[in-house]
Amino acid sequence: MEISIYPGRLSGEISAPPSKSAAHRLLLCAALANGESRLRGVAFSQDIRATIGAAQALGANIAADEERGTVSVHGVGVPYLDRSAAPCTIDCRESGSTLRFLLPLFPALGKTATFTGKGRLPERPIGLLADELIRHGAAFSTADGLPCTVSGKLHPGRYLLPGNVSSQFFSGLLFALPLLGGDSEVVFTRPLESAGYVQMTLQALEKSGVQAVCTEEKLLIPGRQRFSPFEETIEGDFSNAAFWLCAAALGSPLLCSGLSEGSLQPDRAVLPILERMGAKVYVESGRVSITPQKLQGIEIDCAPIPDLFPVLAVTAAFAEGKTVFYNARRLRLKECDRLHAVADCLTRLGARVEEEEERLVVFGGHPLSGGRVEGYNDHRIVMAMAIAALCCEGPVTITGAQAVEKSYPDFFMQFERLQKRPLKRVD
Repeated sequence: MEISIYPGRLSGEISAPPSKSAAHRLLLCAALANGESRLRGVAFSQDIRATIGAAQALGANIAADEERGTVSVHGVGVPYLDRSAAPCTIDCRESGSTLRFLLPLFPALGKTATFTGKGRLPERPIGLLADELIRHGAAFSTADGLPCTVSGKLHPGRYLLPGNVSSQFFSGLLFALPLLGGDSEVVFTRPLESAGYVQMTLQALEKSGVQAVCTEEKLLIPGRQRFSPFEETIEGDFSNAAFWLCAAALGSPLLCSGLSEGSLQPDRAVLPILERMGAKVYVESGRVSITPQKLQGIEIDCAPIPDLFPVLAVTAAFAEGKTVFYNARRLRLKECDRLHAVADCLTRLGARVEEEEERLVVFGGHPLSGGRVEGYNDHRIVMAMAIAALCCEGPVTITGAQAVEKSYPDFFMQFERLQKRPLKRVD
């Protein structure tokens, strides 16, 4: 699907969509619990559907009410899980969280599963995680990508992983290792970069009565633990709210509600980053408003906030001076090569950028003409280009706009409501 967006402003109030990161984690905790859990405020994106399907393959009984945004989960009640069940297939769709969270869990339970996926997911690296799982009793049909079959029985012990790999590797181990018959530790052979996402996993585990500790050097994970049922409302998502917040910083009078000031989400960093660029940010009772000011280029470390990069790069294109995005190598391993995709899209719109191996430099303060850009089958590239279109001199056409279904299916419906004009769609 192609969408064409004309310049203009968004205005009004928007409620932050529920956090996809939190929902993934809480769904898995509920699936492992002995009893019924209830989640409220769930957004049924393609990624969340993948995790629901994985939980069902694990044996959880799930009843979803999409209209009300609720999910009831009757968990498998480890250790009461039927380990004699036949091997299953997990369709991860394009969800890296589903794949990496579940990979350690099946061998921890002594179950065999085949993982499949589509888009760029089959190419995304799992080798370092697979190697450690194999070293502790698991078996892989391949560690080079999908499809792959995981079997064997995972053993507790000392796991070694560099801290600059995907935080999803550590979260997967945090779900699996408490179920084993002994204590484990996961040692960071290099400093942990995405600590915020690990803290989110620890928070979700705590809601289900499971304990683990994160220090600067390692994760300490006691074994022989059991997951308990719980009730929880999914918090608002800073990752997707960031598109509206950046639009506000670029001149759209928007009020964004449903964001917790005490959230552990790493992408809450969007607020101090916009302040560093010169925007005036006001937060009260979970409602965020931003008074646009003359924005200035800054330096931004991408390592802890890879999902913010596309929309912050768009914001930088309209700020005065130079913005440097560094520690950005892992962006090349996302749903697309995000570093190249953003450089290409901004260049096509008329911006001046310099793409390097591990960073992107955006030279802002120059009018962007608009034009036609590729969505790169990446939800965050599509949404970022939609925000860019608001400030261009002419319309912007985005190809592959259906990619937003991955995380924010309602994005363009909300965009139309806030711009108060219909978008031109071509299927």
